[in-house]
Amino acid sequence: MQFKISGEYIELYKLIKACDLVESGAEAKQLVGAGHVHRNGQVELRKRAKILPGETIQIADVTIEVTA
Repeated sequence: MQFKISGEYIELYKLIKACDLVESGAEAKQLVGAGHVHRNGQVELRKRAKILPGETIQIADVTIEVTA
């Protein structure tokens, strides 16, 4: 799936919530904290990591391509 951001970046947990992969921001933070989120192929544990256009986020079998 592709997700277009309007600003310079989006925080990781907000991206997960905006893509409707979880029901709340707290759930998104738990998902990140548990090590289930990969950013550009590497595990990302920072809930508020700044995700930029061109990056790829993977959660289980869902891949999010961030665009501007």
